[in-house]
Amino acid sequence: MMPLEHWLAGAILASLTAYVLGAGADFGGGVWDLLAFGPRARAQRTLIAHAIGPIWEANHVWLILVVVLLFVAFPTGFALLMTALHVPLTFMLVGIVLRGSAFTFRSYGRVSDARQEQWGRVFAVASLLTPIALGVCVGTIASGAIRTRDGRLAVGFFETWAAPFPFVVGLLAVALFAFLAAVYLTLETDDPALCDDFRARALASGVVVGLVAFAALALARRDAPGLYSGLAARSGALLFQAATGSCAVGALAAIWQRRFAAARVLAIAQAALVLWGWGWAQWPYLVPPDLTFEASAAPQAVLGLVLAALVAGGLLLVPSLVYLFRVFKAAPHH
Repeated sequence: MMPLEHWLAGAILASLTAYVLGAGADFGGGVWDLLAFGPRARAQRTLIAHAIGPIWEANHVWLILVVVLLFVAFPTGFALLMTALHVPLTFMLVGIVLRGSAFTFRSYGRVSDARQEQWGRVFAVASLLTPIALGVCVGTIASGAIRTRDGRLAVGFFETWAAPFPFVVGLLAVALFAFLAAVYLTLETDDPALCDDFRARALASGVVVGLVAFAALALARRDAPGLYSGLAARSGALLFQAATGSCAVGALAAIWQRRFAAARVLAIAQAALVLWGWGWAQWPYLVPPDLTFEASAAPQAVLGLVLAALVAGGLLLVPSLVYLFRVFKAAPHH
């Protein structure tokens, strides 16, 4: 049987995937809110708010699940990551709080138009900066810069993440989230003009995703050699690259042909494969190159109880989320 820590590592990756596909698109919607322009700028912002409104809080369930699983199932890794990355993680958490508060105050507060515009700017800027912080954390882990000695952090708080590669990964996260949001939004409106607006944004951001991804891969050769080796030489790596590239090209082609439902499926697959490729490249390390999942895992008795609780909770959580999406997102417009 596969070890319990491997099942729970897979659950963490699955939860991160769900977070990227849900909350990531919400962040991307905030980016397009910031970049709304032209005679339909207000209509664009209204569409984004209506698309995000029913589900944006539920999407953070997945981030909470990731944190809890790390804390309980992999306590050594959790302590190391929270210590090494506490600066970008703090920025990320502050951004999430500011973004959620601003969205609520803008949407439901009885304030003047000027005050709503102020809250809108806070929401949009936080939506841009928060995924950068998230990407910086991922890029830092992937780079192998977090080193340990005798179970303790062996490097400074800033030298791990204050480097070009983590910030390029942060830009990749923003571009990918904006791409997902634009693709999703083409299916959220019956207005052909608004649909065309987000179609153009989807095409542009899809190209940007490809350019930034190539830049990240080029930097990885020097700044994240373990990740680069995993992506370039590991068994199955070429399959991941081919599948991801095919989904990316297919998504752009589907958007160009106005096959928006197909584009959404391909964009989801592309984003998921990017995340899974990272996990595959650095396996079996939770914090490469010093800490594996096995070395960081809690006792087997604890892991068994966590897995049982995860299954029991999933039986409640997953149907509830499916029902939520069916209620608010069941009828695509195209």
